[in-house]
Amino acid sequence: MQSSRSEVAAPAATPGIPDELSALRGVGPALAEKLGRLNICRPEDLLFLLPQRYEDRTRLTAIGALHPGQTAVVEGEISLTEVVYRRRRSLLCRITDNTGQLTLRLFYFSRAQQEALQRGERVRCYGTVRPGPSGAEMIHPEYRVLRSGQALPLEDRLTPVYPTTEGVQQARLRSLIGQALDRWLPLLTDWLSTATAELGDLPDLISAVDYLHRPPPGADLASLAAGSHPAQRRLAMEEMLAHHLSLRQVRERARSDDAIPLELDPELRRRFLGSLGFTLTDGQQATLADIDADLADRHPMMRLVQGDVGCGKTVVAAAAGLNAVAAGCQVAVMAPTELLAEQHRDSFFRWLDPLGIRVAWLTGSLRKKARDRTLAEIADGTAQVIVGTHALFQDGVDYARLALVIVDEQHRFGVHQRLRLMEKSPDHQRPHQLVMTATPIPRTLAMTLYADLDTSVIRELPPGRQPVRTVAISEDRRGEVVERVRAACNAGRRAYWVCPLIETSDALPSQAAEATHAMLTEALPGIEVGLMHGRMKPEEKERTMQAFARGKIGVLVATTVIEVGVDVPEASLMIIENAERMGLSQLHQLRGRVGRGTTESICLLLYRSPLARLARERLDTMRRTNDGFEIARKDLELRGPGEVLGTRQTGLMQFRVADLIRDADLAEPVQQIARELLVGSPEAITPIMQRWVGGASRFGQV
Repeated sequence: MQSSRSEVAAPAATPGIPDELSALRGVGPALAEKLGRLNICRPEDLLFLLPQRYEDRTRLTAIGALHPGQTAVVEGEISLTEVVYRRRRSLLCRITDNTGQLTLRLFYFSRAQQEALQRGERVRCYGTVRPGPSGAEMIHPEYRVLRSGQALPLEDRLTPVYPTTEGVQQARLRSLIGQALDRWLPLLTDWLSTATAELGDLPDLISAVDYLHRPPPGADLASLAAGSHPAQRRLAMEEMLAHHLSLRQVRERARSDDAIPLELDPELRRRFLGSLGFTLTDGQQATLADIDADLADRHPMMRLVQGDVGCGKTVVAAAAGLNAVAAGCQVAVMAPTELLAEQHRDSFFRWLDPLGIRVAWLTGSLRKKARDRTLAEIADGTAQVIVGTHALFQDGVDYARLALVIVDEQHRFGVHQRLRLMEKSPDHQRPHQLVMTATPIPRTLAMTLYADLDTSVIRELPPGRQPVRTVAISEDRRGEVVERVRAACNAGRRAYWVCPLIETSDALPSQAAEATHAMLTEALPGIEVGLMHGRMKPEEKERTMQAFARGKIGVLVATTVIEVGVDVPEASLMIIENAERMGLSQLHQLRGRVGRGTTESICLLLYRSPLARLARERLDTMRRTNDGFEIARKDLELRGPGEVLGTRQTGLMQFRVADLIRDADLAEPVQQIARELLVGSPEAITPIMQRWVGGASRFGQV
């Protein structure tokens, strides 16, 4: 979870290092506020604000040896300075050495600058070379006019470039970090010295921090850029450990809380399973057994259920909900979008209403009268199972006796939102928590991201499901695809046609849903073509989806709002426009909308040539496998966890040094170190978390 450390300064993690930024020379309240936007609330934080990249200012390059795109330090004598008025007013300053000439171009300049850059003066500058009208030039380089006879020494180390914010320039940051390094770096406590010694080639903490802020000339820039330098690996390991410990802390707090034991009611479960019309798979039954055992405990369950698209997680969740209902308690089922929440509402109502269980519906789009009625039913306990979006945990929603929280597509919410719903129990007892995701997560990643949860995996699909055949086809053959859609509809089947955009955009060369809807309506006379996108009102989407489910609509043109949750067994053809622009997990989710019946289903990936290497690799993976776990592994490899899991949007933990794919081999050592600290050095845990996670370690206190 992204830290909110600027709100409340955490206690000092290291004795001897002051708490207040005012201990730094030149830092007053205004600058401290700006530094807070970088999550710098105390001097020690500066030591762990690490460079994004490095500039090499340790050597002087001859002007004649420069080439376009090169970033370099050069020095020369000014041979000409003039203001020119072409398309833009600019100050041109030509410098020469005995190897060639270079033009410095400034679009924004003062009279003082113009007067300082006089012919005959020597100037040293640093910038990126680009081709110009009269040869090589640098635009707005950093420069310094040298006094007569002055020999300015070059930097003796690589120059770090830090993440910054408005009102805090690089020079100011470097100065403040330099102060912190000189005054307080030796005071840092290395809590992992024994562990790093056992791992071999990793440096101690102080050496690693010093190296990354002040890499010497000749440092391996390639390994630093790749994040694979031993100094970076040392800090990545500690950062992963801090996040892991913070989530374990959430788990330990939960285990110390009280929960209402929810015993299995065998008769109610039997009636429910008997009404389904199908038998649960071995994976579903094993997962349900895990859940039943957890729910019967007096401490809250915290369980993650991973399963591929279509494996039947929702029916397992519904069966688990019966335990709460049988105990006279309530169940909250939260989904990230209204469309997915609607699908869950319909499924839960279809399964539970015949058993006399009241299913309620709560989203932000409900009209006031309906919302007030639902809130009253939730408050007095009439509503036993409440399905909705994030509206379930907002202020004003008061539960009579909430005992089980079910969260679908967990990675779209984040830890904090999930725990806010856990706070809705009115009697100081924590609800049990069941989290589901159809984005399978490799074990090493799950160990770090979901250390607060036990895990169950459902791998097999229900019997009778046909694997979806996937074909990649150029958009030049769109006519053939339209004919295939016509044949499918004439045979009584239905088709999805997914487009990335709603309207045509000049900025993005992607097929738009509205234009595709118009094209198919004209090309398929006698076949009803529907349209669904995120701008439609919920009731419009509901009507369209129901018409498609009942067969009144043969082809549904939609944006990716149908990515998750939509369940129409008669749909056997999926066309995805601009498939080369989508990630693997999203393509797999969309493909999962078909293949839900007994008819062979096909997914056609329309792409625009020429294909980039990564796009070709994604499409080849989709053609090769239907295994969601393999697809998730490949997607994580190609795009990284931040993109696949949506951490930038949802508030999941953000990493400054670690990369959960690149550093996956550190996950198991991190588990081992965590266990050793918990037993042998518990005093190290809070300082490590404060150092890297800060306020985010308060997840479990919300």
